[in-house]
Amino acid sequence: MTVNEQAKRAREAAAALATATRATKDTALLAMADALVARAGEILAANAADVEAGREAGLSAAIIDRLSLTEGRVDAMADALREMAALPDPVGEVVRGSTLPNGLELRQVRVPFGVVGIIYEGRPNVTVDAAGICLKSGNAALLRGSSSAARSNAALTAVLRDAVATTGLPADAIQLLDASSRDSVKELMRARGLVDVLIPRGGASLIKTVVEESTVPVIETGVGNCHVYIDAAADLDKALTVLLNSKTQRLSTCNTAESVLVHASVAEAFLPRALAAFQEAGVTVHGDPAVAAYSDAVVPATDEDFGTEYLSADISAAVVDSLSAAVAHITRYGSQHTEAIVTESVAAAREFVARVDAAAVMVNASTRFTDGGEFGFGAEIGISTQKLHARGPMGLPELTSTKYIVTGDGHIRT
Repeated sequence: MTVNEQAKRAREAAAALATATRATKDTALLAMADALVARAGEILAANAADVEAGREAGLSAAIIDRLSLTEGRVDAMADALREMAALPDPVGEVVRGSTLPNGLELRQVRVPFGVVGIIYEGRPNVTVDAAGICLKSGNAALLRGSSSAARSNAALTAVLRDAVATTGLPADAIQLLDASSRDSVKELMRARGLVDVLIPRGGASLIKTVVEESTVPVIETGVGNCHVYIDAAADLDKALTVLLNSKTQRLSTCNTAESVLVHASVAEAFLPRALAAFQEAGVTVHGDPAVAAYSDAVVPATDEDFGTEYLSADISAAVVDSLSAAVAHITRYGSQHTEAIVTESVAAAREFVARVDAAAVMVNASTRFTDGGEFGFGAEIGISTQKLHARGPMGLPELTSTKYIVTGDGHIRT
């Protein structure tokens, strides 16, 4: 089946979803969650084949981690669907409303996009998250995962489609596109008029390609070259805790810290502790000369290092002379995802928050909190780093558009 044929079936499914009640959609989500748990064995078997093939192909440890499923991760995906079922339905929410001077009643309400295409790399959990959040927000999902997770995604999609069908909603609300060639990506990006919006999730090259080549409107999710700035007024114990969690809590996520900036006035007190802690955690530090002066284990940093989203046990590091220098560094190398400051100075925190251009700014908190679940949104479709329509974690409301409903009583314009 071609992508256009699947998109047409998705449009038919979207029409049914647009009028589905919250109760019906929530029943489908709960059925999907139960099915994942009940059929975990076949999902894990398919995933094991993908992981084995990935190792044979020489995929990195970080990519294998993203690809791998366990019984616990399957349970977590099911739990995310149950949590989503408990969230308010965004469809039909009145964003604003008023009665105009001429007596017309005006309401702006949330409505589904219709058909949402998601292009993503080797994370099978995205299949479930994307399918669930699209269904709850009334959208049909066209899923195009990576070839490295093809077996896992096929097994997950089959389970989800079967579950949805038992609730009276169309199974075509969730469809998986062929991942064996790039043709399906090209067709999806050209399906303007059939696909309402496209969301890429993955590395910089994937996102760049989709943004530049798609004729379908794109919500851009960005890479995460996230920074932690240790201010002159930082509590250094707190700073070390926040920094280590930002980097090491999970290496392969977009909200993991990839760079640390340290104010020169606290470098002597802080860097030896931080470098020792990183060495103990197995993290390689790519530092400027000021950082390298504190440890022989530091690898000299290149300009490319400061702009890299490592997704591995690596981090770049630099000493800066001021908060302004830290902001300038972040402006040059950051990806407008998540930036953090550790400081006890209210003035410094306010200045950092005001000047740093990012989807999320953390004050004395780990970058790892930029996440739909952590923000209380439930599962997310991605972290938007653009400024139009949605920015930051994209939960249910961000998967909707709006329409104006105008109600009169024979009103005419004069």
